[in-house]
Amino acid sequence: MAAVAEAGSVPGLQADCEELLGAFQEADTVRFERFAELWRERRFHTIFHGRIRALERNKLTKKTLELAQQYFLPPYAFQIRVGALYLLYGLYNTQLCQPKQKIRIALKDWPEILKFQQELIDSQHYDAAYIFRTLRLARAFHFTAMPKLLNYRTKKKIQENEFKEEFKDPSNRVSSLITNDVLEELMNIHEHYQKMKCVISADKSQPDKALSLIKDEFVVTLKDITLEHQEWQQKRMKLFLNAKEADEVLNKKEEGTSLESEGSERASALARIKYKSYSAVVEASKSRRHRQVKLESSESGSDYRKSPSRSRKNSRRPQPALRRGSLEFKGEMQAEKETVTQHIGMPVITEEDNSGEEELSLPKRRRRR
Repeated sequence: MAAVAEAGSVPGLQADCEELLGAFQEADTVRFERFAELWRERRFHTIFHGRIRALERNKLTKKTLELAQQYFLPPYAFQIRVGALYLLYGLYNTQLCQPKQKIRIALKDWPEILKFQQELIDSQHYDAAYIFRTLRLARAFHFTAMPKLLNYRTKKKIQENEFKEEFKDPSNRVSSLITNDVLEELMNIHEHYQKMKCVISADKSQPDKALSLIKDEFVVTLKDITLEHQEWQQKRMKLFLNAKEADEVLNKKEEGTSLESEGSERASALARIKYKSYSAVVEASKSRRHRQVKLESSESGSDYRKSPSRSRKNSRRPQPALRRGSLEFKGEMQAEKETVTQHIGMPVITEEDNSGEEELSLPKRRRRR
């Protein structure tokens, strides 16, 4: 059941109630046993479950009873009104509010409800009449001045109820004008008219042909025409409902095909994006160039070795080359000194030179006094 209370609306509840009443209308009966079977099949008794806070339960129950109550009044058909009566009875007894929320009835609608009760009794629908009496004895109705709650100095847009065409009693002006009482009265007038023609005619047994201004079977013909019109209207309503169902089926199919086409387009777009992303070679960052995959063995390797970053790193490290040059220079100087000393005949002590160099390199320590 889609019964999640929001601000001033209960989405899904109206669809559930109309689905239940529609199934009861298709059953072509007004018996409470059939309605109870449909109620149990749809698990309608669980409609108030899941409400934790008392305030939410009260709001949901009020909106539910208000929604079901609108099907109990005209212009809905007799069978729908009976189903709405059963629905109100079930909702009132399965609610979880303490004290129970009552069914709001405006005073202007109460005479119409009493007339409906009398129709139930006259038609011998005693189960529906008993349920209505049970609700009255349980004081389930809350009589109010207005159908909806009004507040002082507040402007609110009163939403007009959208009546479901399938549930409405078809507006038949012919059947409303030509009722059974009217036909019976016309029959009595026609019989009296025939007798008066016989009285004033020469032959008392039958009226003169000059006085026969209307057909003798006038009332019977009028009754047959009225019945034919009712049958034609019912067939027209059935065709309208069938066309509506066919349109709904076509709309669902079109929605399904559009969703499938959208899904295929999306899948193809994702495939193109993946193909482009995998086909493109991403350049690695400087810190991760040692992990870069070698695409071509010879050319890429030579280019990679001659990269500008390597040359910069080599340019930053000139110290080993300078050290080698300085050592070679020192060796040449020592060889020249040795040649010079050999000519002079003075001994050369290399250790003293080394020690002198060491003494120069070591810092002097100060003596503590």
